[in-house]
Amino acid sequence: MLALVTDSTACLSSELVAQNAIRLVRMHLLVDGESYVEGVDMDVTEVTNALREHKWVSTSKPSVGDFIDAYDDLARQGADHILSIHLSAEMSGTVGSAQLAAAEVDVPVEVVDSRSLGMGLGFAVLSAAEILASGGTVTAAAAGARRRADGSSTTFYVDTLDYLRRGGRIGRASAFVGSALAIKPLLVLQDGTVGPLEKVRTSGKALARLEELTVEQVENRGESPEGIDIAVQHLDAADRAEALCDRLIARLGASVDVHLVGLDAVVAAHVGPGTIGTVVSPRVRTLPPTIGATALDG
Repeated sequence: MLALVTDSTACLSSELVAQNAIRLVRMHLLVDGESYVEGVDMDVTEVTNALREHKWVSTSKPSVGDFIDAYDDLARQGADHILSIHLSAEMSGTVGSAQLAAAEVDVPVEVVDSRSLGMGLGFAVLSAAEILASGGTVTAAAAGARRRADGSSTTFYVDTLDYLRRGGRIGRASAFVGSALAIKPLLVLQDGTVGPLEKVRTSGKALARLEELTVEQVENRGESPEGIDIAVQHLDAADRAEALCDRLIARLGASVDVHLVGLDAVVAAHVGPGTIGTVVSPRVRTLPPTIGATALDG
């Protein structure tokens, strides 16, 4: 049996996790010094409320022990090979924890650094699940996940850079720190880290620009035989995110599938309320049962 593991920053719903037999290793939250397991002890609404109340919120990676427990449990259930796909190592030590745990368990584990997060990671995990379900090998599924993640574009708007700066995940976007307070930054996830894209004067203009950039990203890819997914992700901005979904559907029509997705609590802690982002993710081909990993390059 082949098993699939990811972390909670993939922003996958409980239904998708169950349908695809994905094992979720959860991140940890610290709120005013108290530790919580994301999605178990504290959900995204509680994190959002804590941020609005100006409580100190930070996050931490799953421990090596968390991964050992997950891998050992899957082995007891019959797994003889595990694929473990996680958020960018540039932004978290989660990949490192998974690699250390992989060296301690008896079952073979392949750890993949997606160099992404949110639905950039989530779509990669779902592609891996499809490949495994079709009879592909762990190597094939890992290659498919990397290809999906590498082909995805993540762009997002934040009301303020304060949360990214406090959490140490600001990356090259630190170039925007110190700008006038009226600036509404558009950011991009590039090379596994957050980088600056554009500075816009108002939230309305920022969201309009986010829409244009998302449409351009789709149109620049041309025809994608497997189709393209767009995720519109948000934190405490459902109305604006739904409106953006509607506009993207109206403009792009049947050429894409648009999904409205809430951010998970850990990502929320770093970007803050009001965040809206898009992930443009061309699908990868699902392998027939008899085809190996090299078919991904065909």
